[in-house]
Amino acid sequence: MNLFKRLTYFGGGLLMGIFFLFFFLNGKKASCDYLPNDRVLKNIRTKKLHYSEDAQKEMSTLQLDTLDIKTILTNGDVDFGRSNTKSKPCRKYIISGMTNSEKELELTIKNCEEEAMVETIIPIATK
Repeated sequence: MNLFKRLTYFGGGLLMGIFFLFFFLNGKKASCDYLPNDRVLKNIRTKKLHYSEDAQKEMSTLQLDTLDIKTILTNGDVDFGRSNTKSKPCRKYIISGMTNSEKELELTIKNCEEEAMVETIIPIATK
């Protein structure tokens, strides 16, 4: 079999595979969260989220709501250097990001087995 026929068969199989994936995965909530940052944020988002008293006070002071926190948990960046990822039973993560109202915040989240708690919310001064 010459090279042209091989490429034709390969291309045809590739197109059928792409069509198959597009047809069956279209509309599904499939995600590709392979990077550590994405895995941590997805893990926190899937759990019941609680807020400490300090976090609730800061939310009222900064006029934030839970949607702003969810936005940071979707698009934020985890600072693994400052986070305590090996503590038991709950890990602590420092997550920074922008809210919908363009406020840059830093969250300290205690991520336990069944639930997560926002411990502190600190506004980051932008230049």
